[in-house]
Amino acid sequence: MATISDAPNDRAIISVLGSDRSGIVAAVAGILAGHNVNILDISQTILQGIFTMTMLVDMGASDADFQTVQSELNTLSEQLGVQITLQREEVFKFMYRL
Repeated sequence: MATISDAPNDRAIISVLGSDRSGIVAAVAGILAGHNVNILDISQTILQGIFTMTMLVDMGASDADFQTVQSELNTLSEQLGVQITLQREEVFKFMYRL
């Protein structure tokens, strides 16, 4: 079983939650692509009009720091009316004891 110390420092988890609408995935992916952030894995579900998405991303080759990407995702969150959370993988694993 992987431990928290096994998690690369450049990986992060992005969670999106809100009312379903077109363009959410494209908008989030667009910000990530704009900073050369690689999507390693993605899962999305729509439950009775509620959109949920979780992404595992690699920020190792990114031309922006964590705070810059987080700031842009926060702005996008307000524009789309959804909740977007960006957490470093090791923090996510510690919080949820995966």
